Amino acid sequence: MNLTLRSGKESDARPCGEICWKAFSTISKKHNYPPDFPSTEVAAEVIGAILKRPEVYSVVAEVDGTIVGSNFLWEGDTIAGIGPITVDPGTQNGGVGRQLMENVLERTVRQGFAGVRLVQAAYHSRSLSLYAKLGFVVREPLATMQGTPLRATMPGHT
Repeated sequence: MNLTLRSGKESDARPCGEICWKAFSTISKKHNYPPDFPSTEVAAEVIGAILKRPEVYSVVAEVDGTIVGSNFLWEGDTIAGIGPITVDPGTQNGGVGRQLMENVLERTVRQGFAGVRLVQAAYHSRSLSLYAKLGFVVREPLATMQGTPLRATMPGHT
C-alpha cells in the first residue's frame, strides 16, 4: 500500500464526504445507532464547509492517488480539537487512521498548543483503542439524546 498524506483542499469535499458518510454509517448501523449524517450529500457539505475554514488544518490520506481518509485539526483556541477523522471502511485496519492521527498530533506540538481534545463514540472500540495507544485518556462521558420533542409545558417555565 502506497500511502501518502497531503493537505486537504476544497475539491476534496465530495470524496471525503462520501468516505465520512460511509465510515460513520457503517459503525453506527453495526451497533444499531442512527447515522451521524442523513446522506452522502450532507456529509460532503459538512466536510466542504470544514475545508473552507482558515482555522482548521486538514490532512487527506491517499493510496495510489485515491482518497481513503481525512482528518481535521481545529486550531482556533489554545486547546486544539481533532475531528472528524474518517477512513474508508475498505481500508480500515491498515494503519491509515494512525497516520492521520499522528499527523495532526505532530502539528499540535509544532504549533505549541496547550492541549488537544477529541470526542469519541464509546461503541467504536477500534478507534477508542487507537486513541488510547496515542496517549488519550477518557475524561468524562458525553451523551447525546435524540428524539421527537414532547412539547410539554411546565407552569412557570417557558
